[in-house]
Amino acid sequence: MRQALSGIVSKSTSPLRTIMIVAMAMTFVIADAASSLAARQAAIVIDAKTGKVLYSADADGRRYPASLTKMMTLYLTFEALAKGKINRASPVSFSSHAAAQAPTKLGVKAGGSVTVDTAILSVVTKSANDSATALAEMLGGTESNFARMMTAKARQLGMNGTVFRNANGLPDPGQFTTARDMATLGIALREHFPQYYGYFSQRSFLYGRQRINGHNRLLGRIKGVDGIKTGYTRASGFNLVSSVSIGNRRLVGVVMGGTSGSSRDNQMAALINTYLPRASTRGGGDLVARADGKNPIKALADAFLPKQDAPTSNDEPIEVASADSSVGDHPAMDQANGDGEENTEVVEQKPAVAARKVKTVIVSAPKVATAQVVAAYAEPTPAPTVDPVNTASVPSGWAIQVASSPKQSEAQALLDKTSKEAPRVLAQASGFTVAFEKGGVTYYRARFGGFGSKTAAWKACTALKKKNIECYAVQQ
Repeated sequence: MRQALSGIVSKSTSPLRTIMIVAMAMTFVIADAASSLAARQAAIVIDAKTGKVLYSADADGRRYPASLTKMMTLYLTFEALAKGKINRASPVSFSSHAAAQAPTKLGVKAGGSVTVDTAILSVVTKSANDSATALAEMLGGTESNFARMMTAKARQLGMNGTVFRNANGLPDPGQFTTARDMATLGIALREHFPQYYGYFSQRSFLYGRQRINGHNRLLGRIKGVDGIKTGYTRASGFNLVSSVSIGNRRLVGVVMGGTSGSSRDNQMAALINTYLPRASTRGGGDLVARADGKNPIKALADAFLPKQDAPTSNDEPIEVASADSSVGDHPAMDQANGDGEENTEVVEQKPAVAARKVKTVIVSAPKVATAQVVAAYAEPTPAPTVDPVNTASVPSGWAIQVASSPKQSEAQALLDKTSKEAPRVLAQASGFTVAFEKGGVTYYRARFGGFGSKTAAWKACTALKKKNIECYAVQQ
C-alpha cells in the first residue's frame, strides 16, 4: 500500500490532491489497525435450549481465559459438593502458596481458612485468586494436579480446545481456551448444577464488616442476565461469559479480547438484544455430557445461598493500600499478573458518602471448623497406579476397603453408592480408588480414608456391616 501511495503522490502536482491522498492513507492505516485489533477478538452466542450457534466470530481461535478459568474451578467444586465430598461449611485452608497469589484476592493469611461457601462467593464476585488456589489445593492436593483434573474434565465436557495450568487464570502461556469451549462450560454449569448456579447471580456479599462487590456489570443492567463470569489480563483482553434467561428463551454468550470493560459489556449487550428474539422457545434436554451420567439435582438456588454475613475473625483488617476511586473499566495495577478489572473491590461498609472509598486490605483468617478436609478427588503427587481425575488423595493412616473391581468406573460407582447409603458413618471420610495388578490384570480397590486410628476405622466398618455393607479396615 505504501508503494502504491508513493507512486500516486509522485504523480500528483496539486497540493490539495496531495493532502487528500495523505488523508486517504491515514484512513487505510486506521482501518488496518482496527482490522488487526478485531482479529484478536472472539465471540459466540448459543441457544442454550437447542445448542444452535446463533452468532460466531473466531469462536475456535485460541485465547487466554484469564479469570474465566475460575468457572472450571467452580465446576469441580460444585461437583464435590453434589457428591457429598465436601459441604458449604467445610474449611478451606490457605497455604503459603495460595496466600501468595497476586491480587485480586481475599487476603487470607497463610494458615488461615474460610468456609467453602465464602470461598465460592469470593471467587464469583471478587474473582479472588487466593481463594481459587485454596479450593484447588483442597480438592486436588496441589494446584498443578488440580489443573490436570480441570483439563480432564474439560475433555469430558467436549472442550477440546482448552488446557488449564492453574486454578485462577493468572498468566501462563500454556493455559488457553476458545470462546466455544467457554460457552460449553457456561451451559454445563447451569445444566449440571442448577442447585448451585444461583451463586453466579450474586452481585455482592458481606465478608464480616466489608461488602465485596462483583464486576459483572450486566447483572441488573440487562434484563434476564443471571451470570456468569468476567476476566481480564493484558494478554487476554477483557473477557465475559453471560447467561440470559427470559421466558422460554435462554442464551449463553461469550466475548473475549475486548479492549475495555465497557466496550466488551456493550458488545455483549448488543449480541443479547440481537439474538435473544431469535432463540427457540422450545427444545431442551442435555446439550453437554453429564459428569456422572445422572440427571442434575433439581433444587431452588436460593436455598443454597447465604442467609447471613460471611464470618470473619474479630481482628481488624490491616490496610495496605487505598485510593479514592470509582471502579472503572481500566486496570488499576500492572496486569501482567492478575485480573485488573477485579482489583479494587473490597469496600469499607460505611454510611452513605459522596464518593466511595476503595481499599485493598488483608483480612485475618476467620476461625472456622478445624476438621481436616482431605483432597476430594486426586492424589497430590499423581502416580501411575492412582487415577488422577476421579479419585481422592490416598490419605495416610487407616482406611476402609468396601470392594475391588477390574473397572475403575465400577469402583467409583461403589464408593458413591456406599456414601449415599451411609452418609453419617462416612461424613468425615473421603473415597478414593487405588489400582493394583494381579495376573496381568489391573484392578481397582474402592476405599474410604481419613480415619485417624485403627479403632476409628474398625468402628466405622462395624457400622457399615450393620447396614449390610461388607468392608474391612486397612492401614495405608
